[in-house]
Amino acid sequence: MSRTPGSVKAETHERIVDTAARELRKHGYAGATVADVMKQAGLTHGGFYAHFASREAMLEEALDRAATDSLARLIAAGQRAEPAAALDAIAAAYLSDRHVEHPEAGCTLAALGSETARSSPGVRRVATRNVATLIRVLAGHLPGGDDAANRERALAMLASMVGALTIARAVDDPALGKQVRAAVARSITGTGTGTGTGTGTRRKPRTRARRGGRAAAAHAANSDTGGD
Repeated sequence: MSRTPGSVKAETHERIVDTAARELRKHGYAGATVADVMKQAGLTHGGFYAHFASREAMLEEALDRAATDSLARLIAAGQRAEPAAALDAIAAAYLSDRHVEHPEAGCTLAALGSETARSSPGVRRVATRNVATLIRVLAGHLPGGDDAANRERALAMLASMVGALTIARAVDDPALGKQVRAAVARSITGTGTGTGTGTGTRRKPRTRARRGGRAAAAHAANSDTGGD
């Protein structure tokens, strides 16, 4: 069965967005040029404006795609673990060696850092949604679920994890990078290694926390106010 022109255009659009999401995290906002993105996607430069009104529109959509994909992986890590160890699993996945080594496939907050502060209002709105969604997910896995107190704890956790990943990528001493990540993992889980091999302490299961964690994941995956 042949594809309709509309489906071909939609598939091409998705290819451009996926490519831009990868290039954005790998090379930063300045490095994700229209020419480079289209070349990496195997398309001609001239076809770009059939899909986007501007480069900024592409960047906004690409950032949203990258953030959503990264969030989905973290939610999946939590879902694969026992409910009482879901937060430990999320922290381990975020602070893993693999995440350090592959910024092009990971968290947009750590990959783009302060560059986002100098970006367009539209890009910053996407980043803001990303932060809010990550906070809800982390808070939802804490005993008691997504309440005001846990959101405050989640804010500190998110800032610590993003900071640890940023530092681990910045320094030229892998051992120091591991120490930073391990310290943050321990602050979250009690005993986590921060390198993707430890699961941290197991909390006593609580029905309410279990429901809160699942609800936060489902809400984040389906909410149009969520980001990464």
